[in-house]
Amino acid sequence: MTKKELENQVVQLTNLVAELQRKLDAAYEEISDLKEKLNKNSQNSSKPPSTDGYKKPNPKSLRKSSGKKQGGQKGHKGHNLKVDAAPDKTIQYMPSACLGCPQCEKCRGRACVAETRRVADASVKIEVTAHQTLEIACPYHDAYLRGQFPEDIKASIQYGENLQALVVAFNTVGAVSANRIHELFGNIFDIPLSTGTVANMVRACADNLAGTDGQLKALVAGLDVAHFDETGTRVENKLHWVHVASNSYFTYLYLSEKRGKLAMEEGLVLPSFNGVAVHDCWASYWNYGRAHGICCAHLLRELNGVLDNHPEQSWARSFKKLLLDMKAAKDKAVAERQEVLDSEAISLFEKRYDRILRKAYRQNPLPPKTPGKRGRQKRGKVRALIDRLQNYKQAVCLFIKNFAVPFDNNQAERDLRMVKVKTKVSGCFRTSDGARYFLRIMSYIGTAKKQGVNPFQAILKAISGEPTIIWASQGC
Repeated sequence: MTKKELENQVVQLTNLVAELQRKLDAAYEEISDLKEKLNKNSQNSSKPPSTDGYKKPNPKSLRKSSGKKQGGQKGHKGHNLKVDAAPDKTIQYMPSACLGCPQCEKCRGRACVAETRRVADASVKIEVTAHQTLEIACPYHDAYLRGQFPEDIKASIQYGENLQALVVAFNTVGAVSANRIHELFGNIFDIPLSTGTVANMVRACADNLAGTDGQLKALVAGLDVAHFDETGTRVENKLHWVHVASNSYFTYLYLSEKRGKLAMEEGLVLPSFNGVAVHDCWASYWNYGRAHGICCAHLLRELNGVLDNHPEQSWARSFKKLLLDMKAAKDKAVAERQEVLDSEAISLFEKRYDRILRKAYRQNPLPPKTPGKRGRQKRGKVRALIDRLQNYKQAVCLFIKNFAVPFDNNQAERDLRMVKVKTKVSGCFRTSDGARYFLRIMSYIGTAKKQGVNPFQAILKAISGEPTIIWASQGC
């Protein structure tokens, strides 16, 4: 073999090795991505707990052990079932030795009550009220006069407000489907309540609450701090998004076919919102509000994911401890009734923040740019998280500078939870109108409950056409 042939063979083998190396690197990267995706769960990502299946991950709670035993602690005031009303029925028991004695009745008159135990039970029955108009032959008017039914008595037979409120409560707060309500009410009350009637009752309740939508929008838009989030649900066999805007006093839920900016414009809250928006760092939220607070609970889950899939990323452990230390410092200051955290403490936390990110960048340099390849270099999820922490440092740390801003976005997640429960228990919404009725009622109930109003009583008021919500000024 000549020298030239050998040189050509070396070039060919070198190119082959380079090509194989490129394919091997791509395969390693794909395997790593697939393993990371396989290892994701509700503890180390934004996946909901319902996706964990039967193999639940070990809990990674933010709480630390107090060292106390389980159960009520010494000095704790216990709570149990209390029935203050007078009993409807009383049963007395004489000593067994007195049974059959001829003097038993005489002795009963001298007996005293030694101990009382009460049993509280529920009586399930239907009460039918017949409304009758009377007709009288009036001698003064020389005509027959007939009484008039009340305005709310419109049919020859109809369902009362208590029954309607119970149906709406089952369908919304209870997340029970119309079919199951039909079965339950048929078996318990012996009422032939059709699924169409259930739907009509829910719609009638939602119609009576039509005016609350605009009120809630205006109230939440005027808040100094508000929580925002969104979650997917199935409506008419298509993916839709339920958006929430809320705080500890008000809840506003609405449906959209979109998730991003277009949906936020539809909601008519964020476009006029000028407060601090607390969210999970979804890009569209950055278009609104004068300031932003990032949910640190989301960050902790992402850091858990980094540590689970890349144990060598020591900076993630340090950053996780930093977030928890900042939270502990704020909690201590709040417990001591301080309104702000010491400026020196804030400065020390920010220096730790910067120091950890410098370490993170050293551990995760950008890969060398491929010659001839256009576009931005692929950063990877770890580097993308680091860049996000760097770019949004002020939003991450805002909760220690402004005590009105919480550490997490749990408020919005709690307000959305019933949407997931409804979807899981009842399946998808068959119509978009049905979904909107449900969200309008849940916005009203959520707001009423936050203001100390019993949900069933709130629904009963809505059925009667008098929604009861305390439009509290302290919530704004």
